[in-house]
Amino acid sequence: MRKPDWVIEKERTRRREATATLWLFGLHAVRDALGNPAREKLRLVLTPNAAERLKDVLEAGAVVPEIHDPRRFDKAVPLEPENVHQGAALETRPLAWGSPAEVCAAGRGAPLVVLLDRVTDPHNVGAILRSAEVFGARAVIAPLRHSAPETGALAKTASGALERQPYLRVANLAETMEELKRMGFVLLGLDGQAGTALHEGLAAAAGRPVGLVLGAEGPGLRDKTRETCDHLVRIPYAGGFGSLNVSNAAAVALYAATLAAAPATPAGGGGDNG
Repeated sequence: MRKPDWVIEKERTRRREATATLWLFGLHAVRDALGNPAREKLRLVLTPNAAERLKDVLEAGAVVPEIHDPRRFDKAVPLEPENVHQGAALETRPLAWGSPAEVCAAGRGAPLVVLLDRVTDPHNVGAILRSAEVFGARAVIAPLRHSAPETGALAKTASGALERQPYLRVANLAETMEELKRMGFVLLGLDGQAGTALHEGLAAAAGRPVGLVLGAEGPGLRDKTRETCDHLVRIPYAGGFGSLNVSNAAAVALYAATLAAAPATPAGGGGDNG
């Protein structure tokens, strides 16, 4: 009996994902990837200058580099002309962080996650990963389709955070949101037209784990995503202009969530007066 077409396509997708590779580029991104024991390293291409600058991590012997003259470097690796590689490129496989339940329920970091609804710009996602790492979030979660995949451009913008900050891409964002709610997370969807301010939504969460849900610039959150959120909140703004880049909005929301979760300082407890 022939398998249904959707089963065949699903199996093909799994095989493609199992063999998929990507190129990381730039000294910072390559250095952090070489230092990550969870990162499978396949091929390292360097110029003599880059090899000298990465000498300390190369001594660990994770992978033997190919050294190429700068004039021949661009022919040795399949990078786009606009990629600023600094003479360093690493072919690798995407990281496997595990399921949302494994990472978010009792993972390292604060009980705080970021969910991205169709945010496809790798520079925005890279910047959000940096902010999530700074503020100690457990994960950044995005749908498998219509989101920024793990790429060299994303890794370079993340400035090393991609190696340390879980970036989970899931088959169905709404289902994952429901799973987080069952774990006890309160999901706050950012919407500039919401009647509730961000700090009010965080206060209502009352110490429970928080998921910050952000949509793509322009279309914002999809209807299903909005419906699955516990509350819609806005970042208050002054004046007549109230639009933030999604990565900036994520940074502001993460900072606010960190402040809301911090224990209050007792009155008069500002320090030792001797």
